Amino acid sequence: MKRLNLAILFFLSLIVLQNSCKHSKESGMKHVMIAECTPTEFRQRLAEAPIAYLPLGTIEWHGEHLPLGADGLQSQGFFRELASEAGGMVFPMFFLGPDRTLEADGKEYYGMDTGNFDTSSGHDYARRQFDGSTYWVSDSLFVQMLEATVKQISRAGFRILVAHGHGPSTVKMAEHAAEWENKYHLKIFNLWGYRDEEGMGIMVDHAAMNETSITMALYPQLVKMEYLPADENTWPAGVGGKDPRKYASKEKGLEIIRIQKERMVKVLSEALTQI
Repeated sequence: MKRLNLAILFFLSLIVLQNSCKHSKESGMKHVMIAECTPTEFRQRLAEAPIAYLPLGTIEWHGEHLPLGADGLQSQGFFRELASEAGGMVFPMFFLGPDRTLEADGKEYYGMDTGNFDTSSGHDYARRQFDGSTYWVSDSLFVQMLEATVKQISRAGFRILVAHGHGPSTVKMAEHAAEWENKYHLKIFNLWGYRDEEGMGIMVDHAAMNETSITMALYPQLVKMEYLPADENTWPAGVGGKDPRKYASKEKGLEIIRIQKERMVKVLSEALTQI
């Protein structure tokens, strides 16, 4: 009887330990989002790693198959994964951003409305206002909003900022990074620069193989490949890059995330030793 009671006690202890570990893991993932942190949790995470992650998103057409918030969702999802290992906190995503513009036929066109990236590829399409795109602001206004955010991030005690997402938004951050690093005593990074030309970077096309694969890995329930033209000779409007119908997969997305997360953990670990 005594042995039986000890066995039951040991078994129950294992269950408690397992549930405790599970709770800790879930809490850790949850509390990488700054909006979900209490002040106490904020202070703890800031002391451990003063890294801020800023997803630069849009509400923008990304083909018929991806959600309108694909830019912000991808960067936020990747940042959650990265923060769970490298430390730091993820800020809410921007949904406004700059982009190229065109006035024609008495209308205004923004970003992908104006045509595809490479007209020599045979993937061009007539300009049109794409359904759902509601993100555009001028370069000057965006830079004002971005600098105000950078200032507040610095004021809160962060010393490293990783900002990435919508291409033109990321470019604007990169253009001002040196200035703002000096002005606000921050080290600023984006995610571009490693294996981008292979399509293995973070967000290096527009709704094509790369972005579709990343979204499949992070939010598989939001990807609707069946909404794309079944005929592969018909190019999907608003898609720039390698055909997602042929080359995108969840497995490819998971590989991209693994490669880039491993790289950025090393980059940020090194940066933490220099602040």
